[in-house]
Amino acid sequence: MQKSRAILIGRMQPVHNGHMQVINKILEEVDELIIGIGSAQISHEKKDPFTAGERIVMISQALADANVDPSRYYIIPMQDINFNAIWVSHVKMLTPPFSIVYTGNSLVKQLFKEEGFEVRQPPLYDRLHLSGTEVRRRIINDENWQELVPNATVDVMSEIEGVERMKNLSIKEISDI
Repeated sequence: MQKSRAILIGRMQPVHNGHMQVINKILEEVDELIIGIGSAQISHEKKDPFTAGERIVMISQALADANVDPSRYYIIPMQDINFNAIWVSHVKMLTPPFSIVYTGNSLVKQLFKEEGFEVRQPPLYDRLHLSGTEVRRRIINDENWQELVPNATVDVMSEIEGVERMKNLSIKEISDI
């Protein structure tokens, strides 16, 4: 019997509890999941402070802590190519074969539908709090962000001095004013 394999692509800046809930829900529906770390080439920016490698460590450690069988997922960094007409081919080139795409992004949905893929909307969990934007906002404002992320994200943030990095990235330069 052929296994069902799906893909979920996200920036995961940083990995938070909403990501984990979505991944766990998808793994209830499919045999294997490709987790694409989107915008892999971008880091050290206010909206995208973490490297692809740092995000891979966050997600892989969080999945290990949650006792998710590593044979059920692949984590693959994916660079943006800014060429929508060939983007699906680019993703297919980087990944094992898949037949289902989970996305809430209307452009991604359109591009994969045009290529004949089954596209499903992933469930959203408490989007008011469980978003990368909210986690980053709390970090910069010295609010409780740790409650929104897996312990693995807290650990990686400590290891890489991520809070300090984010605060430095959020400071407006005199030339920016």
